[in-house]
Amino acid sequence: MFELHHLTAQELWDWIRRGDVSVREAVDHYLGRVDRIDPGLGAFVTVTADAAHDRADHLGERVPTSRPLWGLPAGDKDLYDRAGVVTRNGTTSLPARAAAADHALVAAADAAGSISLGKTATPEFGMSSSSETRFGTTRNPYDPDRAPGGSSSGAAVAVAAGLLPAAVGSDGGGSVRIPAAATGLVGLKPSRGRVPSLPGRSGVGGLSVAGPLTRTIADAGMLLDALVRPTGLDEPEPYALVTPDVGEGPFTAAAVRGEGRFVVGLLDGSPWDDTVEIVVDPAARAAVDTAVRVLGEVGHGVEDLTMPRVPYADAFRVAWESSAARLPSVPGIDPAQFTPLVSWLVGRGQRLTGTQVLDAMTALDAFSASVIAAFGRFDAVLTPTLALTPRPLGWYGDDPEEDFRRQCAYSPWTSMANVSGLPAITLPVGVTGDDHPDGGGLPMGVQLIGRPGGERVLLAIGAQLERRLRWQRRHPPAWGA
Repeated sequence: MFELHHLTAQELWDWIRRGDVSVREAVDHYLGRVDRIDPGLGAFVTVTADAAHDRADHLGERVPTSRPLWGLPAGDKDLYDRAGVVTRNGTTSLPARAAAADHALVAAADAAGSISLGKTATPEFGMSSSSETRFGTTRNPYDPDRAPGGSSSGAAVAVAAGLLPAAVGSDGGGSVRIPAAATGLVGLKPSRGRVPSLPGRSGVGGLSVAGPLTRTIADAGMLLDALVRPTGLDEPEPYALVTPDVGEGPFTAAAVRGEGRFVVGLLDGSPWDDTVEIVVDPAARAAVDTAVRVLGEVGHGVEDLTMPRVPYADAFRVAWESSAARLPSVPGIDPAQFTPLVSWLVGRGQRLTGTQVLDAMTALDAFSASVIAAFGRFDAVLTPTLALTPRPLGWYGDDPEEDFRRQCAYSPWTSMANVSGLPAITLPVGVTGDDHPDGGGLPMGVQLIGRPGGERVLLAIGAQLERRLRWQRRHPPAWGA
């Protein structure tokens, strides 16, 4: 039987615009699913039903119908403030006080016309790949005993399980792409500077940017257009990050057309190989093999590429640790309530000297230059998104150093795109077979890393793969609940 969540975000937007469904009906449908299904998944930490109803009933008075996400239900990742709603940051170390003002990313979503249903779960301060917090556990809808990845855990689970039509996450080391891959979604990390409301310019290393989590490539293009130009598509892009390969214009157009023939590099190795034992599951290799096969069928060239051997791991760790060092200075915070991982990162970060941090930034700049040069002859570079299948709950353990090591071993190819500022997308090309030791039907994704400003190429290639692999028809059991 047809239900509204069977529509893509684009289709739902079209239905709302045509009057086939009202904004209130769309909001009520998704709130009903959250109420019924989410207690077993933990995608939301706060549901703001009254505020969503009020905005739905008066949206036309507040936001022009021309806005790119007008009427679409959405959620706010619980790292970013919404006025009047408590921001928990995945931690019990902060008092439960309502935020005084909207974060720029939240304001951009509102300006684009979306309607927040509440706050989606994230690990403590977004610093882990699993949202197992003192508030509760966020579960993978394909297997509730497995983690959905992080840190945009709740957003990914909500989209995969049909609790939201699409969502915006943030990505500082893979936090959009990791959960997208683990829950069978498209996850796009834009180029540094592409999204004005979270451009990756603040913080040590300039790592974190905002990006879409969607079920289809076209929806990813639609959300990226909204993030880049939240007040409409008739305005110029605020940053001159364009590529001539598939032309300028809206990202949605590139995603829908899916045109072009490109040269794709097949990467051998990762930047963590010298410091972390990287074991690649056969299912991850099979996903890459599937992508290579379909790329060849479409007419793209695929050539081998070796990962540049440039120091990386130590410098990235310093960037991550130093970004945690400021947490104890947040007003009202109780560091005694930190989880072991965050406490360990804070302690290491506070012992760093300014010279060590500057040396690490210099090393990451050298790494970035080397990667951009090595990848430059390709339109996109192909890797697995994750080295392993979605991880069992509790897999990271209680030892923080081992936790950090396991995060790096799980997603050894994601953080380098943040460091280099390159756009990257994960595509849900496959699932594990029934003969896999972890069981069948677990999502397995591949990652494409583009040139600076090359989101349109990534979307075009993704659309071509989507047409042949039809991953948008694959859903977890909760989809039909």
